[in-house]
Amino acid sequence: MKVAVVGAGIMGSGIAQLAAMAGHETSLTDVSDASLTRAGEIIEASLARLVKSGRLDSDRVEPTRERLSCTAEMEQALRGADVVVEAVTEVLEVKQEVFARAVAHAKPDAVLGTNTSQLSITAIGSLMGDHAARVVGMHFFNPPVMMRLVELVRGLQTDDVTVERACAFAEGLGKEVVVCQKDSPGFLTSRISAILRLEAMRMLEEGLATAADIDKAIKLAFNHPMGPLELGDFNGLDTYLHAVEGLTRAHGDRFRATVGLRNMVAAGHLGRKSGRGFYAYDHAGKQVSGE
Repeated sequence: MKVAVVGAGIMGSGIAQLAAMAGHETSLTDVSDASLTRAGEIIEASLARLVKSGRLDSDRVEPTRERLSCTAEMEQALRGADVVVEAVTEVLEVKQEVFARAVAHAKPDAVLGTNTSQLSITAIGSLMGDHAARVVGMHFFNPPVMMRLVELVRGLQTDDVTVERACAFAEGLGKEVVVCQKDSPGFLTSRISAILRLEAMRMLEEGLATAADIDKAIKLAFNHPMGPLELGDFNGLDTYLHAVEGLTRAHGDRFRATVGLRNMVAAGHLGRKSGRGFYAYDHAGKQVSGE
C-alpha cells in the first residue's frame, strides 16, 4: 500500500513514521524544505529512542528509512496513493486545497483522511462532489508514534466503505480505533479533554492547588500519562484557546475560556514552545518549575 502524508510538522512526521514502520511505501510532503529537513531529524531521533527502549528491533530501522521518502513536490507524493492523510494547518481552505490535489493525483478510490481535531469533516469535503464520500476524519494524537488511539469521524457524506478502510489502515498501524458517528465540533476526544482542562484551570485560578498538584491528582487518580495543565503546555495554549473558542460557538458557555487562559495567551505564555505556560521550561523544552 502507498501512503501519502501531507504536512511535515510533529503530527505529519509521526504519522509518516508509523506508516513506514508498518510496511507501507510512504511519502511525506510539505511546501517547506526546512520543515521536511526537521521532520527527518525528528523521525531519526524517534527511531533511535524506540530502539534504545526495546520497542523496535534495530534491524527494522533501515527498512523503515527505505520505505519513507520526503519531497516538496506534493503531486509526486500523492501520485498513486491508496491512503492520503493531511496534517496541515487548521485552516479550512488549506485542507480543501490539499484534497482537491489528492483527487487529481491519488488513486481514484483512495481514502482521504484529515487529521483535524476541530474542523468539520463535511465542510472539508464540501467542494469535492461525489469524492466527499471518501473523506474521513482520521484524528491521531500527539505523539502519534506513542499514543494508542485513532479517532475516526464520519462526515455527512462519508460512506461505510471509507470508514471500514480507514479503520483497517489505523489498526494496521497498531492503533485502537473509535468512531464518532456524527460530524459534531470537537468530536469525542476534544470535547472531553477541553472540559477537563478548563476545570483544571478554574481550580488553579481559584487557588485550590498548584498546577503541579492538580496534574498529579489527575495522573494518579485516573491513570492519565500527563496532567491536563502540562498537556496544555505541551500542545500550546494558543492552540487550545482557538479550539475552545470554536467549541463555545458550537456548544455554548460550558466551553468558554477562563480569563486566566486569555491573559496567558495575550502575554505570550504559550507553554513549552515559548518557555513559559503553567510551568517554566529551559531552552531544550525541559520543565524546570511550576507557576
